[in-house]
Amino acid sequence: MVRLARWRSFASLTLQLAVLALLVAAFFLRLPQVSGLSMEPHIRPGEYVAINTFAYRFASPRRGDIVAFRRDNDARGVFIKRVIGVPGDRVKIASGHVYVNGIALREPYVEHGDARSAPEIAVPAHSVYVLGDNRAASEDSRVFGPVPDDRLMGRAVAGVWPPRMLGEL
Repeated sequence: MVRLARWRSFASLTLQLAVLALLVAAFFLRLPQVSGLSMEPHIRPGEYVAINTFAYRFASPRRGDIVAFRRDNDARGVFIKRVIGVPGDRVKIASGHVYVNGIALREPYVEHGDARSAPEIAVPAHSVYVLGDNRAASEDSRVFGPVPDDRLMGRAVAGVWPPRMLGEL
């Protein structure tokens, strides 16, 4: 009898945790499928990425975060890029080398760079400057400018399929 009560208690707790996990996933996670090459080799085309939509409700994006966002009137859907500059930063790209506030940015995650340049820009309040890790194949802030905070969907936290953590980057 005691054994049956323990099993019921365990089953009840497991069911409650499963319902809680489903609620969290429903309200605080999005799972877009990546279609472009701009974040290769770290995020590949066809991969599903978990986006924490709660991440920036009480905190601001930080340099190095991988964020998901939507652009005005862009039917392509969700963009995923890396934050390079936060409000107040001055970002400049000279022959493919990124400078933030006059200091060369160390970018071990970039395997496919390019030699393009972009003029210095001051990142405005409530915006971020984003670049793809695969610079040669990325449409990013070099093209469309800083991304306003109200366009951010959240922070990418894990590759869902195939399963792996983005923290490895």
